[in-house]
Amino acid sequence: MDRRLQALTAWSQAQLGTQNVSVTPVAGDASFRRYFRVTPNQPDADRTSHILMDAPPSHEDCAPFLRIARYWHQHGIHVPRIEAEDTGQGFLMLEDLGDQLFLRHLNEDTADELYGAALDTLLQIQKLPAQAEECPLPPYDTTLLDREMGLFRDWFLERLLGLELSDQEHCVLDTTCAFLREAALSQPQVSVHRDYHSRNLMLLPDGRPGVIDFQDAVEGAITYDLVSLLKDCYILWPAERRNAWVERYRQQSLEAGLHRADPETFLQWFELMGMQRHLKVAGIFSRLWQRDGKAGYLQDIPLTLDYLIEASAQQPALRAFHDWLTGRIRPALARTDLKPAVTGDGAATT
Repeated sequence: MDRRLQALTAWSQAQLGTQNVSVTPVAGDASFRRYFRVTPNQPDADRTSHILMDAPPSHEDCAPFLRIARYWHQHGIHVPRIEAEDTGQGFLMLEDLGDQLFLRHLNEDTADELYGAALDTLLQIQKLPAQAEECPLPPYDTTLLDREMGLFRDWFLERLLGLELSDQEHCVLDTTCAFLREAALSQPQVSVHRDYHSRNLMLLPDGRPGVIDFQDAVEGAITYDLVSLLKDCYILWPAERRNAWVERYRQQSLEAGLHRADPETFLQWFELMGMQRHLKVAGIFSRLWQRDGKAGYLQDIPLTLDYLIEASAQQPALRAFHDWLTGRIRPALARTDLKPAVTGDGAATT
């Protein structure tokens, strides 16, 4: 057991008032945070389990998580309740929302009901003022949008694929990123979870989604979370069905007064926002492997690139970018080994 886990276990024992606990790891996210499930083992004690978050202060700041969790919970969004905190050590004890990811339950028969519940909760989030005094969110501004899209060039193209781009290729990419940036900034700006997808939604017993991994929330484009959910990097739906869900949300958010867009405009917002997100995600998935040694997301990069190709095909202004993706980038990805070797202990190796 490493030192931080030892300290986290001792801290949880003190919070629960018993030395007799079991601590087991649960799936984490793409950050330095780690998560564990702690359960008291005493026969006569309350055996309710809790989630422990280990967020090393040198890498992670718990303050945004705590601030957003309390504000959203106060307004009826089912985020984990804060049970205990020690921000000095970077330890949190949270309500256990279970382990039933939306992704595990999504299929042809359940999708309408599950996405309906997820869209209802998304509307709750977006109706909250992004600049509430008790929980102001940072802006999804030019600097952040550009930094995110830059990950595509730095980590996906140059490091994962090993490409050396020509001046013309740099120009095509720069022009595309500028176009997508302005498209995102021109949309109505609302509260944005920023990673609202099937692995960050837990199916609760009452059918509602439990919402996790929200600490990076910002004030940004109205279609950003919708793209995260419906153009999920972990599950693919036919465009016709996906667009029907987009239209459902357009109507919901229109009635809520969040925008005044017609169906064509809203779908265009959705498609362009998706391109910005998928440029970022391809870069992040590549960085997780190249920098952090986390190979689990490599298998999701092809779908991410497919989304970019699909969306760019619908944009006359991005024809050069689309042709470049299909003629240069897709073949380069096909030549790249996305299945790193695995050692006997399950760790990926270079």
